[in-house]
Amino acid sequence: MADRPAYRIVEDDLSGAEIAALLRLHLDEMHAWSPPESVHAMDIQRLRAGDVTFYSAWDGPVLAACGAIKQLDPGHGELKSMRADPAYRGKGAGRAILDHLITVARTRGYARLSLETGAPAEFAPAHRLYLTNGFVDCSPFGSYRPDPFSRFMTRAL
Repeated sequence: MADRPAYRIVEDDLSGAEIAALLRLHLDEMHAWSPPESVHAMDIQRLRAGDVTFYSAWDGPVLAACGAIKQLDPGHGELKSMRADPAYRGKGAGRAILDHLITVARTRGYARLSLETGAPAEFAPAHRLYLTNGFVDCSPFGSYRPDPFSRFMTRAL
Protein backbone atom coordinates (compact mmCIF):
# COMPACT_ATOMS: atom_id res chain seq x y z
CA MET A 1 0.00 0.00 0.00
CA ALA A 2 1.30 3.41 -0.94
CA ASP A 3 0.70 4.96 2.48
CA ARG A 4 2.66 2.28 4.35
CA PRO A 5 6.41 2.37 4.77
CA ALA A 6 8.62 -0.23 3.14
CA TYR A 7 10.09 -1.88 6.22
CA ARG A 8 13.64 -3.18 6.33
CA ILE A 9 13.62 -6.42 8.36
CA VAL A 10 16.86 -7.67 9.88
CA GLU A 11 17.93 -10.48 12.15
CA ASP A 12 18.61 -8.64 15.40
CA ASP A 13 21.09 -9.38 18.21
CA LEU A 14 18.92 -7.55 20.78
CA SER A 15 21.73 -5.18 21.75
CA GLY A 16 20.11 -1.88 20.74
CA ALA A 17 18.43 0.52 23.14
CA GLU A 18 15.39 0.78 20.84
CA ILE A 19 14.80 -2.99 21.01
CA ALA A 20 15.24 -3.01 24.79
CA ALA A 21 12.65 -0.23 25.14
CA LEU A 22 10.10 -1.91 22.85
CA LEU A 23 10.48 -5.24 24.64
CA ARG A 24 10.14 -3.49 28.02
CA LEU A 25 6.87 -1.94 26.79
CA HIS A 26 5.78 -5.38 25.57
CA LEU A 27 6.46 -7.04 28.94
CA ASP A 28 4.90 -4.17 30.89
CA GLU A 29 1.70 -4.37 28.86
CA MET A 30 1.55 -8.16 29.13
CA HIS A 31 1.77 -7.84 32.92
CA ALA A 32 -0.85 -5.06 32.95
CA TRP A 33 -3.32 -7.15 30.92
CA SER A 34 -2.77 -10.65 32.35
CA PRO A 35 -1.89 -12.17 35.72
CA PRO A 36 1.81 -13.08 36.13
CA GLU A 37 1.23 -16.83 35.72
CA SER A 38 -0.42 -16.16 32.35
CA VAL A 39 2.38 -14.01 30.89
CA HIS A 40 4.47 -16.11 28.51
CA ALA A 41 6.50 -13.29 26.94
CA MET A 42 10.25 -13.86 26.89
CA ASP A 43 12.77 -11.43 28.31
CA ILE A 44 15.81 -10.31 26.28
CA GLN A 45 18.08 -12.99 27.71
CA ARG A 46 15.66 -15.79 26.77
CA LEU A 47 15.19 -14.30 23.29
CA ARG A 48 18.95 -14.67 22.76
CA ALA A 49 18.81 -18.46 23.28
CA GLY A 50 19.82 -20.76 20.44
CA ASP A 51 16.29 -21.99 19.73
CA VAL A 52 15.02 -18.44 19.04
CA THR A 53 15.73 -16.11 16.11
CA PHE A 54 14.74 -12.48 16.63
CA TYR A 55 13.94 -9.91 13.94
CA SER A 56 13.31 -6.18 13.91
CA ALA A 57 11.49 -4.06 11.31
CA TRP A 58 12.78 -0.58 10.60
CA ASP A 59 11.30 2.46 8.88
CA GLY A 60 14.54 4.16 7.95
CA PRO A 61 16.33 4.69 11.30
CA VAL A 62 13.17 4.12 13.38
CA LEU A 63 12.25 0.79 14.97
CA ALA A 64 8.72 -0.07 13.89
CA ALA A 65 8.16 -3.63 15.12
CA CYS A 66 9.76 -6.85 16.23
CA GLY A 67 9.07 -10.55 16.38
CA ALA A 68 10.80 -13.86 16.88
CA ILE A 69 10.48 -17.47 15.89
CA LYS A 70 11.24 -20.29 18.29
CA GLN A 71 11.84 -23.82 17.06
CA LEU A 72 9.64 -26.28 18.95
CA ASP A 73 10.75 -29.28 16.88
CA PRO A 74 12.08 -29.75 13.33
CA GLY A 75 8.61 -29.27 11.82
CA HIS A 76 7.00 -26.79 14.20
CA GLY A 77 7.80 -23.17 15.05
CA GLU A 78 6.29 -20.72 17.50
CA LEU A 79 5.89 -16.97 17.09
CA LYS A 80 7.21 -14.97 20.07
CA SER A 81 7.49 -11.29 21.03
CA MET A 82 5.36 -9.94 18.21
CA ARG A 83 5.08 -6.21 18.88
CA ALA A 84 4.60 -3.04 16.87
CA ASP A 85 5.73 0.25 18.31
CA PRO A 86 2.58 2.23 19.25
CA ALA A 87 3.39 4.82 16.56
CA TYR A 88 3.33 2.05 13.94
CA ARG A 89 0.15 0.24 14.91
CA GLY A 90 -2.16 0.01 11.93
CA LYS A 91 0.67 0.86 9.51
CA GLY A 92 1.58 -2.66 8.42
CA ALA A 93 4.63 -3.13 10.67
CA GLY A 94 3.16 -6.13 12.48
CA ARG A 95 2.06 -7.67 9.19
CA ALA A 96 5.55 -7.14 7.74
CA ILE A 97 7.15 -9.00 10.66
CA LEU A 98 4.52 -11.75 10.49
CA ASP A 99 5.03 -12.21 6.74
CA HIS A 100 8.78 -12.41 7.29
CA LEU A 101 8.44 -15.00 10.07
CA ILE A 102 6.13 -17.12 7.93
CA THR A 103 8.76 -17.02 5.17
CA VAL A 104 11.48 -18.03 7.66
CA ALA A 105 9.31 -20.91 8.89
CA ARG A 106 8.74 -22.15 5.34
CA THR A 107 12.45 -21.85 4.55
CA ARG A 108 13.22 -23.97 7.62
CA GLY A 109 10.77 -26.60 6.39
CA TYR A 110 8.27 -26.21 9.21
CA ALA A 111 4.89 -27.80 8.56
CA ARG A 112 3.20 -25.69 11.25
CA LEU A 113 3.57 -22.31 12.92
CA SER A 114 1.79 -21.69 16.24
CA LEU A 115 1.46 -18.94 18.81
CA GLU A 116 0.12 -18.09 22.24
CA THR A 117 -1.37 -14.65 22.71
CA GLY A 118 -3.53 -13.04 25.33
CA ALA A 119 -7.28 -13.56 25.43
CA PRO A 120 -8.39 -10.21 26.97
CA ALA A 121 -9.90 -7.49 24.76
CA GLU A 122 -6.59 -5.60 24.58
CA PHE A 123 -5.30 -8.37 22.30
CA ALA A 124 -8.10 -7.99 19.70
CA PRO A 125 -5.81 -6.28 17.12
CA ALA A 126 -3.37 -9.20 17.37
CA HIS A 127 -6.23 -11.69 17.01
CA ARG A 128 -7.38 -9.92 13.81
CA LEU A 129 -3.84 -9.93 12.39
CA TYR A 130 -3.44 -13.65 12.95
CA LEU A 131 -6.93 -14.61 11.78
CA THR A 132 -6.58 -12.62 8.56
CA ASN A 133 -3.27 -14.41 7.92
CA GLY A 134 -4.60 -17.94 8.09
CA PHE A 135 -4.20 -18.77 11.77
CA VAL A 136 -6.98 -20.68 13.52
CA ASP A 137 -7.65 -21.41 17.17
CA CYS A 138 -6.10 -24.58 18.53
CA SER A 139 -5.45 -26.43 21.78
CA PRO A 140 -2.44 -25.57 23.94
CA PHE A 141 0.79 -26.88 22.41
CA GLY A 142 4.29 -27.53 23.72
CA SER A 143 4.48 -26.89 27.46
CA TYR A 144 1.41 -24.62 27.54
CA ARG A 145 -1.66 -25.58 29.55
CA PRO A 146 -5.25 -24.35 29.26
CA ASP A 147 -5.50 -20.79 30.58
CA PRO A 148 -8.46 -18.40 30.42
CA PHE A 149 -6.01 -15.54 29.74
CA SER A 150 -4.39 -17.28 26.76
CA ARG A 151 -5.50 -17.88 23.20
CA PHE A 152 -3.66 -20.50 21.15
CA MET A 153 -3.53 -20.33 17.37
CA THR A 154 -1.84 -22.30 14.62
CA ARG A 155 -1.37 -22.34 10.87
CA ALA A 156 -0.32 -25.11 8.53
CA LEU A 157 2.40 -24.00 6.10
